[in-house]
Amino acid sequence: MPHAPTALDALLDLLDLERIERDIFRGESRSALVPRVFGGQVAAQALVAAGRTVPEDRAAHSLHAYFLRPGDPGAPIVYTVDRIRDGRSFTTRRVVAVQHGQPIFHLSASFQTYEEGLDHQAAMPAAPDPESLPTPAEMLPRHLPRAVADRLIEARAAVDLRYADVPPWGSVGEPREPRSQVWFRTNGKLADDPLLHVVLATYVSDMTLLDSVLLAHGRGGWAVGDVVGASLDHAMWFHRPFRADEWLLYDQESPTASGGRGLGQARIYTQDGRLAISVIQEGVVRVPRD
Repeated sequence: MPHAPTALDALLDLLDLERIERDIFRGESRSALVPRVFGGQVAAQALVAAGRTVPEDRAAHSLHAYFLRPGDPGAPIVYTVDRIRDGRSFTTRRVVAVQHGQPIFHLSASFQTYEEGLDHQAAMPAAPDPESLPTPAEMLPRHLPRAVADRLIEARAAVDLRYADVPPWGSVGEPREPRSQVWFRTNGKLADDPLLHVVLATYVSDMTLLDSVLLAHGRGGWAVGDVVGASLDHAMWFHRPFRADEWLLYDQESPTASGGRGLGQARIYTQDGRLAISVIQEGVVRVPRD
């Protein structure tokens, strides 16, 4: 008998775009915790669109994106792919996401054929065993009103995301070092398609990266409403193969915040210590006016 659809099934359906023309795709949206489309969804869908125009032997190695306008969760998003370059080793694609006749997101992505080369990496930092950490269902109600916790659990149900320390909304009013760690993996197995694992990591990467900005100022963030924020731009570099359905350590920090903006930077490691991804994001982080 077929199994009942899971939250991961729903997410994979969300990321499975409809091809309208050769280089034009359409994706659906869904509501997020805030009244706009979740940025990780748009970035992941845009990467899916780019990847479907690239030969299968070329893996994504970087993306650079700008969030231009808030997305409307009640309307589909159209993704237009521009085939910038098809070289002997590298392929470059540009994707524009459009809603209501206006661009809301822009992504450039580069893909490369596999080749041998020099190899070194930064060492994986110390982190607790992910299995020793509380699950979202165990941890979130400890720090948030039940209704807010339930919404956050539902919004992230496709992902098992575990905080190594108290999250920002669990330590409001207590500034601390602007660094945070989370372990994550999908709540279910994924197919062996390498692009799918890169897309899922892209989706998750927008969930917690700016937390470290909030920690420096004792702010709880979007979940408690003591800041107003949104992603501005996002960059990722994919260094080594990984699986998004196996534990990944997201080690995040914020080197600076100023001018109503905060910068987050991070490294994502496999559980056996391989540096898989580097991430940088800047976002709007404003204190609401009285």
